[in-house]
Amino acid sequence: MVRITPMASFSVRPSLSASRFTGFSRSGLSIASFNTTRRIALLHLGSAIPQSQYVGLKASEMLRGEGSNLGMTVAGNAAQASTGASSENLLDWVKEDKRRLLHVVYRVGDLDKTIKFYTECLGMKLLRKRDIPEEKYTNAFLGFGPEDSHFVIELTYNYGVDKYDIGSGFGHFGIAVEDVYKTVELIKTKGGKVTREAGPVKGGRTVIAFVEDPDGYKFELIERGPTPEPLCQVMLRVGDLDRSIEFYKKAYGMELLRKRDNPDYKYTIAMMGYGPEDKNAVLELTYNYGVTDYEKGNAYAQIAIGTDDVYKTAEAVKLSGGKVTREPGPLPGINTKITACLDPDGWKSVFVDNVDFLKELE
Repeated sequence: MVRITPMASFSVRPSLSASRFTGFSRSGLSIASFNTTRRIALLHLGSAIPQSQYVGLKASEMLRGEGSNLGMTVAGNAAQASTGASSENLLDWVKEDKRRLLHVVYRVGDLDKTIKFYTECLGMKLLRKRDIPEEKYTNAFLGFGPEDSHFVIELTYNYGVDKYDIGSGFGHFGIAVEDVYKTVELIKTKGGKVTREAGPVKGGRTVIAFVEDPDGYKFELIERGPTPEPLCQVMLRVGDLDRSIEFYKKAYGMELLRKRDNPDYKYTIAMMGYGPEDKNAVLELTYNYGVTDYEKGNAYAQIAIGTDDVYKTAEAVKLSGGKVTREPGPLPGINTKITACLDPDGWKSVFVDNVDFLKELE
């Protein structure tokens, strides 16, 4: 059983780019691998860590936690790291790298119940599911399209763990729907919890609503026309917005799509991503006036991002003030190359080699 960390209580801007309300909740856990060889490789790297602390991800994702000191031999990888390149050239390369948000990983207490809610109420599809009884966890991947072209969700259920602490730092996920009112009514008929009724945002015309899944994760429903990426947002709270914006631009190669200050509600948001919001999944970073630190809990894990070169990516992260928690290179026993890092607020991301990721899906 995972120890649930007590949640800090502060009054912060709850979720999204438009509606405001406070409140935090609890949820679930994760790890992953593919065949026996992959599982052995991951176990080898994480053998000193209790299974209940693992972060859910497959070989293309990260292993887990902050500050993991995972020693591994990467013969010949040094030549690929481009450490001889100038900082300026490296950061220029980041802007040109072919990057895409691949999936977001988090933990849930009842996998079947969550899958039912996401498919029946939110319109997602169950893309794949796998049970690993010897490691006592089950993964499920859900989304609005195939993993090779869409941003998707990876859920993890750890045997016997039915609650997690979402903490105060995680905000919400965003889903674009064509009719928010109808979606809200459907969710109500299925017994879902609506925390903000459908209606236009204050001072605007965009129709939104907020709902919660069975574990308490918040979803913002955003009324929008047909879009190639319905799973469109992940909102995280940060302690210094300008610092975060610069980090995500330099280290992750994201664009600042827009920034808005709302002094009436004492928060500022920044939308960061690899393309326009109506066609791509984005990060919504939120700064609440005067709040510089948040409890992260043990429910939300990380985002995985595709890259053409994990070695250059790790160097760029270091140059930009981020912390690399897993040095770049292939996972033992398989060829998938990854690197894992933390942003200045401690939010975790895993960068996965684009070619290797597609091979895994095959």
